[in-house]
Amino acid sequence: MKVFVVAAASLFAFGITSAADMKGMDMKDMPGMQMSKDAKPGKHTAKGMVKSVDAKAQTVTLDHEPVKSMNWPAMNMTFKVQDKAVMDKFTQGRKVEVEFEQRGKDYVITSAK
Repeated sequence: MKVFVVAAASLFAFGITSAADMKGMDMKDMPGMQMSKDAKPGKHTAKGMVKSVDAKAQTVTLDHEPVKSMNWPAMNMTFKVQDKAVMDKFTQGRKVEVEFEQRGKDYVITSAK
């Protein structure tokens, strides 16, 4: 019985930490979401689907593909948007390709198409 409990606990822990589980994560409130040691500073690109737009907060949530330059898996993530001209390019459900950069703790979209 003891072996079963340990095995079950191990499988549960593995399931929680599986990289595949990050697909649905919303990174909006995750402190410490930093670039990995291998990530390159500067501008990065991401392709994804617009999940939500908050014009008042000037943010957009994307369900984006993996970002190789940041060593990020695919996930849902909220980005700040640089200015209104870029913000106007986002509508819920639209596929986009964005360019973004890290500014302090924020990830800011600087262009979108």
